[in-house]
Amino acid sequence: MRKAQLQSIRGFTLVELMITVLVVGILATVALPSYKEYIIRSNRAAAQSEMMNITNRQQQFLIADRGYADKAKLEASGYALPGEISSRYSYAIEIDNDAAPPLFTITFSAKGPQLADGDLTLDSTGVKTPAGKW
Repeated sequence: MRKAQLQSIRGFTLVELMITVLVVGILATVALPSYKEYIIRSNRAAAQSEMMNITNRQQQFLIADRGYADKAKLEASGYALPGEISSRYSYAIEIDNDAAPPLFTITFSAKGPQLADGDLTLDSTGVKTPAGKW
């Protein structure tokens, strides 16, 4: 009886375990770069959304003050770059309120893990650069 019980207990063979490890390794090799690219694209989309938010705020400043706000004035009004974006991008705003009509350019400079993706720019005329990333 005891011998019959021992024969019914089976485990995995070394070959089966090695094949499983090999398959998992191949899947990880294929999936990891795709996952990293997905993360970079989603961070870029969040930054682009925030650039559009700043653009909307700039239009409010134009209506109220007849000119656009620089970074200091924007932050003095209570604006702060969200933490999940500020860890991957820094931003700058260039304005020219003497032009007719007034102009601004928002630049998000990539940093940290987002550095490989590059910078993003949006201006008051709607030009978005680099075009391939918008």
